[in-house]
Amino acid sequence: MKAYLILEDGTVFEGTHIGADREVISEIVFNTSMAGYLEVLTDPSYAGQAVCMTYPLIGNYGICRDDCEALRPWPDGFIVRELSRTPSNFRCDCTIQQYLEENNIPGISGIDTRALTRILREKGTMNGMITADKNYDLEKILPEIKKYTTGKVVEKVSCKEKYVVPPVLSPAENGPLSGAARFDREAWEKGIREPRPALIRELNGTGLRVALMDFGAKANIARSLAGRGCEVTVYPGLTPAEEIIEARPHGIMLSNGPGDPKECDFIIKQIRELYETDIPIFAICLGHQLMALATGADTYKMKYGHRGGNHPVKDLMTGRVYISSQNHGYVVDVKGLDPKVAVPAFVNVNDGTNEGLSYTGKNIFTVQFHPEACPGPQDSGYLFDRFIGMMKGETEDLREKGGCRNA
Repeated sequence: MKAYLILEDGTVFEGTHIGADREVISEIVFNTSMAGYLEVLTDPSYAGQAVCMTYPLIGNYGICRDDCEALRPWPDGFIVRELSRTPSNFRCDCTIQQYLEENNIPGISGIDTRALTRILREKGTMNGMITADKNYDLEKILPEIKKYTTGKVVEKVSCKEKYVVPPVLSPAENGPLSGAARFDREAWEKGIREPRPALIRELNGTGLRVALMDFGAKANIARSLAGRGCEVTVYPGLTPAEEIIEARPHGIMLSNGPGDPKECDFIIKQIRELYETDIPIFAICLGHQLMALATGADTYKMKYGHRGGNHPVKDLMTGRVYISSQNHGYVVDVKGLDPKVAVPAFVNVNDGTNEGLSYTGKNIFTVQFHPEACPGPQDSGYLFDRFIGMMKGETEDLREKGGCRNA
């Protein structure tokens, strides 16, 4: 069956319908990762968006549910050049086509994704419609496409109740998990939201307790902390700061998430209260932007954002460059940054935009990229070790570990 991708500028791509049998209007973005399409599909930060994969062949290893970063996929639509309908992988549970149908996500294949990406790079991110209606009327639908907004999507993707991820250890390696712990399949099929890694055992851990604010958190954030011996309590994104403070955690983690950070008025106020405490805080992506807004800085929407697993970022203290996984369309504006509050800690090598902040006189640091990866390289995973060092009260110079510490 034919399908059409209609952009708000009037450009129309004709291809083949995939996924659910319905049409959708969404913000169209592109991801440059060559692998990891399942982790992209299950990243809550894509809520309210339709994702175009720039790599031409998608789906050749199918869907392996153990690798999901959330219990369901979050994009509104999926756009690919060629979709593999006969995956080859001993861990494969189903095809992408089946997965999209199961989760009511429409898509389109067979279009020139290079041309689409070029349009988005030159003109900027724009809205679009995926439809199988060959009798579409541009004059009627373009106004509808243009007025679409993602809205407040954090409430949509955040967990509804808090839950605990215990510290874990890999019996095979007898050491911290590298981030590859898998969900318990039985728990998954019962619809249990709590990650329960399989083939691992609980241990006493470090004794550190982390409060993870779920604004759309990828599962590997909690896994990365639990694998380092921390007990992680995951809280809904709208949890009042008072509840977090009363729990007396050793550290607070602010997660990634979707949408415009300025839409999160209530959350920003709560983060300001957390900032005023002496609790160490580590923030990723949306959490990084929200902390900046809570402390007087500003954010702005990028032309087409950073989405992929190949973005170089430079640590401004060590001068080292790391390849990072990224997924964001907004960025912190450092022009009005007050150095008495925070200073830049990382910068994007490609375009010079801010990739992290170190907060002056505070045990707080934030990054725009994803040190937990999934998909993407784990070059910057050392930042979780730095966070643990802050919670332990360690003050040694972390230059040799690749990190940058507060002045």
